[in-house]
Amino acid sequence: MQQPMICVVGSVNMDLVVRTPALPAPGQTILGGPFNTFAGGKGANQAVAAARAGGRVTMIAHVGADAHGATLRAGLADSVIIV
Repeated sequence: MQQPMICVVGSVNMDLVVRTPALPAPGQTILGGPFNTFAGGKGANQAVAAARAGGRVTMIAHVGADAHGATLRAGLADSVIIV
């Protein structure tokens, strides 16, 4: 059986997450805790899922030329053809 060819046009983004001890009240400033980054985006998640399910996936998205963009492109390169 031939691999299905799939093209995903969608979002690719880096989530920037900081934990806090509580949700701040309006106007309140609180100190943040641990900081993490997570690759995501609905389009990127769908593209990776389709590739893991056996599809030959091409991803079309606009990704920044900064360090986060490089990380996102590298993470997708293992499963998706990036255009």
